[in-house]
Amino acid sequence: MIRPLCECQVAVVGLGLMGGSLAGALRNQCRAVIGVARRTETVEVARERGLVDWGTTNLPEGIHRADVVVLATPVRTILRQLPEIGPLLPQDCVLMDLGSTKTQILAEMARLPDHVQPLGGHPMCGKELAGIEAADPTLYQNRTFILCPLPRTSPAALALGRALAQAVGSHPLVLEPERQDFLVATLSHLPYLLACALVSTADAITSPDPAAWEIIAGGFRDTSRVAGSDVTMMLDILLTNRDEILRAVRTYQLHLDRLAELLEAGHEEDLHRVLSLIRQKRKEMFP
Repeated sequence: MIRPLCECQVAVVGLGLMGGSLAGALRNQCRAVIGVARRTETVEVARERGLVDWGTTNLPEGIHRADVVVLATPVRTILRQLPEIGPLLPQDCVLMDLGSTKTQILAEMARLPDHVQPLGGHPMCGKELAGIEAADPTLYQNRTFILCPLPRTSPAALALGRALAQAVGSHPLVLEPERQDFLVATLSHLPYLLACALVSTADAITSPDPAAWEIIAGGFRDTSRVAGSDVTMMLDILLTNRDEILRAVRTYQLHLDRLAELLEAGHEEDLHRVLSLIRQKRKEMFP
């Protein structure tokens, strides 16, 4: 039987930025929050900061009585963990994840034992920082929390997933995994590559001048911020959503080339018109 969230024991596997923040946000919203991490030091920090009720480095011990298990590890780690964790879970346990790509994860979730309720998740939040030290229980507030159920996911399990998202301050949005991967490739994953390319360009062009890093403006700092994201996490994202991201990159290149052509030709009126349309579209995106 699937219980209400307030009666659930929730196990969060992986106590980095995302998992530690989720655990802290769930404290006092459910019966108990259990933290599972590889390193004893991480568990101790989570306890000291009050992010978990108790924690362990023993995965079976941490999840065997859980009503909800949330995998908050990198995407390819999640793919490796699912076959291991499934048989260890109790009847009707809801198994969620926080991975940024969903198609491959949901395909693996479909192979879970019948007694497990699978539910993919992707909260649209984060920082360029990593680790339990960066955990922030307010991280999820006023953010979209994407949920991707499988056909076998029961309505009660999906309702519990919605309740969990709302308990941490997020707005749940149900999407098919392919649709979510298509959308986030452009809206979340492409910006990371653009920020990386911007940092590389600035380094290649301006680094020989010692004044370069003294005059960096806020625009460069803001635009390049996500280039500081955890590389292991981002590699997993890029390689598990490669086709959609490459499609977004190629479309971006077309638009950048068009702007460069107008600038090179000195077509002021055309350049003004295109930039004005883009400015208006940006205003519509963020009214």
